[in-house]
Amino acid sequence: MPISKAAARGITDEFARRRGPKTGLVVGASWGNPVLTAALEALMPADRLTVVADSHSIEDLRASLAAEGSWTAGGVTAVASLQEAAPAEEVMLAGPVTVEAEAFIDDIALLREKVAPGGVLSFAATLTAPAREEIAELVADYGIGTDLIVRSLPPVRIHKLRIGSASKHEGEPRAIAPAEDLAPAWRASSVAVTPNLHLDSNGVIAAGLLFGTAWAARKIRPSSKAWLLPALAAVPVAAFFRDPQRDADLRGEDDEPEAVTAASDGRIMAVETVVDERFGAATGAAGAEWLRIAAYLSLTDVHINRSPVAGEVVDVFTEKGGYSKVGTAEAEHNAACYTVLATPRGRVVIAQRTGAVLRRIVNRTKPGASVAKGERYGLIRFGSRTDVYLPAGAAEAAVAPGEPVRAGETVIARWR
Repeated sequence: MPISKAAARGITDEFARRRGPKTGLVVGASWGNPVLTAALEALMPADRLTVVADSHSIEDLRASLAAEGSWTAGGVTAVASLQEAAPAEEVMLAGPVTVEAEAFIDDIALLREKVAPGGVLSFAATLTAPAREEIAELVADYGIGTDLIVRSLPPVRIHKLRIGSASKHEGEPRAIAPAEDLAPAWRASSVAVTPNLHLDSNGVIAAGLLFGTAWAARKIRPSSKAWLLPALAAVPVAAFFRDPQRDADLRGEDDEPEAVTAASDGRIMAVETVVDERFGAATGAAGAEWLRIAAYLSLTDVHINRSPVAGEVVDVFTEKGGYSKVGTAEAEHNAACYTVLATPRGRVVIAQRTGAVLRRIVNRTKPGASVAKGERYGLIRFGSRTDVYLPAGAAEAAVAPGEPVRAGETVIARWR
């Protein structure tokens, strides 16, 4: 089954977002395969890429690579079997997993040997893959990201596994590349409408359901104007899920490494020092004092959440609570989802707090994943609040209550 360009981008993203030097391994590709094409486009001069092709296409692949010129010479090697390939930091399967469970288990056993400790194995699987139970077990132990690609026929899920000497339950293997050296990950959930404006997939689904309801209502009762209600509601609902491109989306070097950026759009509610022992020690020292910067999001704000710093996700957990209006003191105890990041300057925590309306939190991170500064990682709908916790004494606030902020762009604090 051929793989789509969107799925290929998801499979190769962990390779592409690293600035290198890096090593990659593409398994099961022939010339022109979208996964191989995407990996070649991400190749930098110091990178090394190995391509495993079958015996029938290996010579054609080698000839095609040679025809590409000097930029692939020495950087790309084609081999006829997986056994010949050396372990790599990023291993990418060029085709979706369609084999039966027993064959998949055998394949994964060999593939795991080809992933350097702390490296990533990325592959696509159809929603009805025979080995979906075995895939689910692997994702539970090693998964750091899963994306649904609806722009494939049939739709597929992209799975990324951080392979190492231990599972998540025994201690997550650390990533090979520091998060500070990564560009923001590509998110299939961010659907391009224009070059500068995207919609979150939640908005696409919601608008589609409303337009579908309008179509059905008009077919059932052609003389009624009732269909106008869902049709007109589709546009503002989709607009709520807008996901504009920001400076953080540019895959360049960080010009201000000491800056901590806003986790959401909105307006600053509070800047204060708090004691909170739920996240462990703020730094290597004992104690858990935090500089907390809280932002309020109105219904008209962009509700996409972005990571304020680069770091490795070490914990994601939720806590039950109330659903008070965000602007009230009671909102402190609203239901929330916490993402804990390990950084060179200590732990950083982002809290996504619910509001009084619909109360839905979407968090797309997993322990073991690495996030770049400004990277999309979730959203809250509809009214909501985000809190950023920084180690007290290690950072100084750069905003005050009442100031507007933009996720991934506004500097809310600076490391001392």
